[in-house]
Amino acid sequence: MTFIPNWEEFEKSAEMLYLRDPINTRYSIKYSHSKGVFVVKITDNKKCLQYKTEVQQDVRKMDKFVSNLIRHMASNDN
Repeated sequence: MTFIPNWEEFEKSAEMLYLRDPINTRYSIKYSHSKGVFVVKITDNKKCLQYKTEVQQDVRKMDKFVSNLIRHMASNDN
């Protein structure tokens, strides 16, 4: 499992991972209250990407990213 150091790189890599294999790709978002950390993970069972943040602004970026993924899932391009 790889932690990506910045959001832009994670978002680009995660979207490419999803577009390569949309059927087997899944994501999860976890929050650890004791650490105050959000972790978003996306995997296709071959490659796993992770991003960790404590910054509120990055949480908003995660929300936009998930909306974009759902838009891809709902489109007929798959």
